[in-house]
Amino acid sequence: MQEYYTEAIVLDREPSGELDFRISLFTKKFGKLFAKAKSARKIVSKLSGHLMPGNMADIRLVERNGFQVVDALKKGVAAATFSDLISLNKILADGEPESALWNKVSFGGFSWPEALKILGWDPEFSTCSVCASPKPVAFDITDQEFFCRKCSLNSGKKKLLFLSSS
Repeated sequence: MQEYYTEAIVLDREPSGELDFRISLFTKKFGKLFAKAKSARKIVSKLSGHLMPGNMADIRLVERNGFQVVDALKKGVAAATFSDLISLNKILADGEPESALWNKVSFGGFSWPEALKILGWDPEFSTCSVCASPKPVAFDITDQEFFCRKCSLNSGKKKLLFLSSS
């Protein structure tokens, strides 16, 4: 049984079984990973409050048929918004540490153009996937496509990441 200790940001959690949670973590050392938090749904659980989405925490994991959270201590709240963390959960690859992105998400300065650039989808060098116009304004996580303003409105995609507020 291996034991790991790392800083992590809780991206999401979902019920698993009757009393457990399946936690999605973005860790400083190991990238994104999933871990089980046994009995975290009990009313007397000491882990539950530390493992809320958006929390930054020091987490101790053991590897036994996957990862299991043994201990967690909340240190603060992530600089990125809750909706950004949900989108990051969908876009991040498992087990790939991204130290530059970690710093942006945890300490501030997070923006989608910068995050996509770090992850290999640089909007600056991309074009609209429909009309090939330069300078896209939206990104579809599911299909990994960029769209210009006009095509993003006509795409029918409900969950686009808009790269700027303008």
